[in-house]
Amino acid sequence: MKKIVFFSLFLAPTLAMASGSATPVDTAGLTGSFLGIFSVLLFVFAYSLVILEEQLHLRKSKPVLMAAGIIWIFVAVTFNSMGHPHAAEVAIRHNLLEYAELFLFLLVAMTYINAMDERNVFQALRSWLVSRGFSLRTIFWVTGFLAFIISPIADNLTTALLMGAVAMAVGGSNKKFIALAYINIVIGANAGGAFSPFGDITTLMVWQKGVVQFHEFFDIFFPSLVNWLVPAICMNFAISKETPEPSKDKYVMKLGAKRIMFLFLATITTAVSFHNFLHLPPAAGMMLGLGYLGFFSYYLKRTENKNYNIDDNPLSHQTYYTKPDPFDLFKKIARAEWDTLLFFYGVILCVGGLAQFGYLAYVSKFLYQDLGPTTANVIVGILSAIVDNIPVMFAVLTMQPDMSHGQWLLVTLTAGVGGSLLSIGSAAGVALMGSARGVYTFNTHLKWTPVIALGYAASILTHLWINANLM
Repeated sequence: MKKIVFFSLFLAPTLAMASGSATPVDTAGLTGSFLGIFSVLLFVFAYSLVILEEQLHLRKSKPVLMAAGIIWIFVAVTFNSMGHPHAAEVAIRHNLLEYAELFLFLLVAMTYINAMDERNVFQALRSWLVSRGFSLRTIFWVTGFLAFIISPIADNLTTALLMGAVAMAVGGSNKKFIALAYINIVIGANAGGAFSPFGDITTLMVWQKGVVQFHEFFDIFFPSLVNWLVPAICMNFAISKETPEPSKDKYVMKLGAKRIMFLFLATITTAVSFHNFLHLPPAAGMMLGLGYLGFFSYYLKRTENKNYNIDDNPLSHQTYYTKPDPFDLFKKIARAEWDTLLFFYGVILCVGGLAQFGYLAYVSKFLYQDLGPTTANVIVGILSAIVDNIPVMFAVLTMQPDMSHGQWLLVTLTAGVGGSLLSIGSAAGVALMGSARGVYTFNTHLKWTPVIALGYAASILTHLWINANLM
């Protein structure tokens, strides 16, 4: 607990000025104010509850929502006492705009993922892999590789759960294999998400901020690949070559599944085009993509019940469901990860509220001027393993330190892959701990942290080498 408080105390000032430049108030003298210090302590306490979510069974959005509201009360009271009654309103509107763009983008992405899940896209892929009769070592490599190449399009959480289900189905009672496969999947999913704007929330924020353009993310493809390959090669020798009995269960994709996948790719293309060619927010392009799905859902609703056949032949080994309910777009929207979306609101508003008390300049100077950008960006990645990488990256983007394009790519890389160092360092790791309780644990992952750290260091060195001209 002391370590949590220590790192939270270190992080809190780093976050303090996030997206608060809209106010004309001179905040230099507010860092030592009572309400400023109390706000930092409140954020530390709220984030400690987030870190302990699994132990407390308290949804992570609840403490940060409370903290955000109280912190902004303190901001308004402070600014009113300084004779600036409208400054807090200007500042919070700026933060709300930041959140709205992120919220709309993620809501559409989550809706598409839910739609593909309901159409059995992921189940069909899982059953195909399980029925191939691969050896454990082959499954180890296949699931890790697929985690690496799927997470740039889908989020790393969905990818990890999908590949984790494959490893669990094949591994059966082989706990050692499942644990190693899960570690490999977490590393692969996080590494794959680092070189794509759609792979992680942090890369999405970097892209939406305009710091790194869409095509420039691929400059860190090879460093990301190295980040996964180095620990995977080391863990490979601990995997048995045993070939378990293949499963005969088979899922098939429902009507419209392939077309929904195509519409998702079209939506991503639309978002990229909005940003690159029309200079509009990517979230606006994603909302247009939601319109694509909306019209297609109308088509499915009118045709599905007419065309759906139920195969009751037990010799076909195909798993079908009973006649389904009509496809409903709004049910897919309702299934979005609302706890996660509200958590982002709380974090952005907390950070934005602390911004008004003026802590960031000092920490920015310490990290990026005194230590240097390379060291600072490596530290950002390590912090991402202990504290969620979203507020860390949000703070860095707000600091806007004066550094080269190569350094911006470096912090994008480290914030994305640093979470693999610990099982609690990423959403993928936390989710898999929940799906394999007692098998994939914090301590199980920690045993391989030195190997993962070797991959982390190798990815940084690879970036510094192949992108030396950008540094």
